[in-house]
Amino acid sequence: MMHMLFGLKECFGIRGCVRAVSPDHMAYTVSPTSGGSVGPQYCVTKVELSVSGENLLDRDVTSKSDPFCVLFLEVNGRWSEIGRTETAVNNLNPVFGVKFVIDYHFEEIQKLKFALFDQDKSSTQLYEHDFLGEFTCTLGVIVSSKKLTRPLVLGNGKPAGKGAITITAQELSDNRVIALTMCGRKLDKKDFFGKSDPYLEFHKQGHDGKWMLVHRTEVIKNTLDPVWKPFSMPLVSLCNGDVEKSIKVMCFDYDNDGGHDFIGEFQTTVSKMCEAQNSAEVEFECINPKKQKKKKSYKNSGIIILKSCKIARDYSFLDYILGGCQLMFTVGIDFTASNGNPRDPSSLHYINPMGTNEYLAAIWAVGQIIQDYDTDKMFPALGFGAQLPPDWKVSHEFAINFNPTNPFCSGVEGIAEAYSACLPHIRFYGPTNFSPIINHVARFAAQAVQQEVAAQYFILLIITDGVISDMDETRHAIVQAAKLPMSVIIVGVGNADFAAMEFLDGDNRILRSYTGEEAARDIVQFVPFRDFRNAPKETLAKSVLAELPQQVAQYFKQRNLAPCGTQAE
Repeated sequence: MMHMLFGLKECFGIRGCVRAVSPDHMAYTVSPTSGGSVGPQYCVTKVELSVSGENLLDRDVTSKSDPFCVLFLEVNGRWSEIGRTETAVNNLNPVFGVKFVIDYHFEEIQKLKFALFDQDKSSTQLYEHDFLGEFTCTLGVIVSSKKLTRPLVLGNGKPAGKGAITITAQELSDNRVIALTMCGRKLDKKDFFGKSDPYLEFHKQGHDGKWMLVHRTEVIKNTLDPVWKPFSMPLVSLCNGDVEKSIKVMCFDYDNDGGHDFIGEFQTTVSKMCEAQNSAEVEFECINPKKQKKKKSYKNSGIIILKSCKIARDYSFLDYILGGCQLMFTVGIDFTASNGNPRDPSSLHYINPMGTNEYLAAIWAVGQIIQDYDTDKMFPALGFGAQLPPDWKVSHEFAINFNPTNPFCSGVEGIAEAYSACLPHIRFYGPTNFSPIINHVARFAAQAVQQEVAAQYFILLIITDGVISDMDETRHAIVQAAKLPMSVIIVGVGNADFAAMEFLDGDNRILRSYTGEEAARDIVQFVPFRDFRNAPKETLAKSVLAELPQQVAQYFKQRNLAPCGTQAE
């Protein structure tokens, strides 16, 4: 799903680890390996990282340090160098001109290390240069902060004096969209028994100078004064993002036999077309060069009128994250009796000698990615389907830390600790009701809607072993939640029949409430854990989170909310 519009486009084939230097040697790019898997790859966009340093250690005796920065990416547990900046001579507060450009994958943990050195020799070997300190984090932390300043540390973990590094992230994409409204006036009559059936074609020039078709309008039947429906296309498609690049617009009369008659053409630029704003129309003479040569009295073959031209940004998931949008993560855990006694090794809640089970594996897989997009990393963790002390009443939305006024856990580690600690103190019961926990998160998402800014988006991870008992109520809850900044991820553990979960995942059909109301958008992603038992742990997160970025961007765009710090179009 995530076919995010800033370049989050589906790619197919094998993605490997590539290191390359741009022709001007001013940017380094890397495409992290994904284990050599074949098939649809996940959404990719490029992020540019700018680096500067402050108060770096002075390693030179007669002058100041001459620092440069090296960026490493963790690949299969080992650090792989991506590239280096230039050397800032005699400078303890460098602002590096060379940028690092990295393929950004939301659904992966991309661990980076920024290491600074004082250049002492012309050698490319890093051990030949004095180490000034380093900083390690994930790319997710950087983009969720947009601008990050952190202290540098030495190899032994001690501070590198007062040295600090600042990293700034910017998405590299042109996601502008051009919207056009056009009509014609007094076009040439081409049909013997009627008028003309005109349509327009837009062409741009390729590197070889040849014209390439980029858009074709619909055909307007039997008229010399057509009015085409408003249409839009990516600006990159129309002119490679260059508003001064020539565009050829051709007008044809449609014929059923495919021999469409040429009416005329004109050339223009996006810059010229943009004059059609503020109710000012722009007219172009539609010229047929052959007729123009034959007839001295020839003026044109009609007029093409550009009634309006507007360029807007088609905001992406990363636009919203860089704008400060926080992903609010909540976990819902199934404690129904069908899971089995947690002290029995056959139970799905049994924690094995390795300290894990399928519930914990799912929490770690999803949580490790999402926690980078919430600055305070405090996450509610809720349970359902269990009897609670002291009165042993069944609850379908209880805090697993047993603190209903503060159900928050610190990071994924806190969720895992609270989960393990609560197991001996509850009685597994039933039924398997999803709607209370969905409605619980929806109440908070509804409060965020009132802010009228793209500041928060809520993600509920439900981990369950069985069939939903309140399907009608759950369908209704999801349809209502689809109107809110909220997504629901369901991971099915064990070997139950998960047909009902597949039904909730609206990839192939529109989900409807029992009232007949349709979901405004698809917000549910379901995956069975058993499909990933023998796969690398990263694979589950990729599958579970694949659709989330599109769901986030889709919601805010439907509400015409621009990223914070930008203006809505």
